[in-house]
Amino acid sequence: MIFIMDKISITGRYLNMINREDMLELTRRMTLSRTSFTRIAGCYVDCNGEFDGSFNVNFLKLSSVERSRNLSIAKTIPFSETNVELKKYSFSKTGGQAAAMHQLLTAIKECGLKNDALLDTFYDLMIEQYRSDREYAVLFFHDRYDIPVKAADKERLWESEEVFEYLICAVCPLVGEYEPGTPECGFLFPAFTDRSAEPDHIAVYDPLRRHPELLQILGI
Repeated sequence: MIFIMDKISITGRYLNMINREDMLELTRRMTLSRTSFTRIAGCYVDCNGEFDGSFNVNFLKLSSVERSRNLSIAKTIPFSETNVELKKYSFSKTGGQAAAMHQLLTAIKECGLKNDALLDTFYDLMIEQYRSDREYAVLFFHDRYDIPVKAADKERLWESEEVFEYLICAVCPLVGEYEPGTPECGFLFPAFTDRSAEPDHIAVYDPLRRHPELLQILGI
């Protein structure tokens, strides 16, 4: 019986592992010449934990300097050390907060960040529960990646196999006036596994494990 339980436990851990190559495939596209990010949205929170404004713009309308800076922020999440700094979690299927958050994030993704009411709902949850003693920003990036088919020899073909639509959320301390710094935590939703979307899973970034409340906010 003990052997069977250990085998199940090992299998469970394996199934929740993130493949580093999947993450590198995403990050290789996060350059000025290759990015397909559609929008960026976010809010600012002051040192007292109060809402201090928001924005929502077409990513390609940013200046090249702003695009480069924000690509660096977004890239931090998937480029981090997989299964150590970036870990995959599943959403509970039994209802409750996890189901509500999954529904909210799915709706935010499917509208391409164009529904400010949905974003405000998420910001309110973050501001209410996120613990910080300094000003910070909550940033959302939206992307649609046409995943190319790969031949048996792993060479890329031109045809698109699947469109991976996803969000990156980065929570960043401010290092200047409304200037986000390096993310302290965040997530990639949905998870990207075996070059395909895994809708019921999310990859969470918390490298220093300073924000366990993020898991609580997400309901996982």
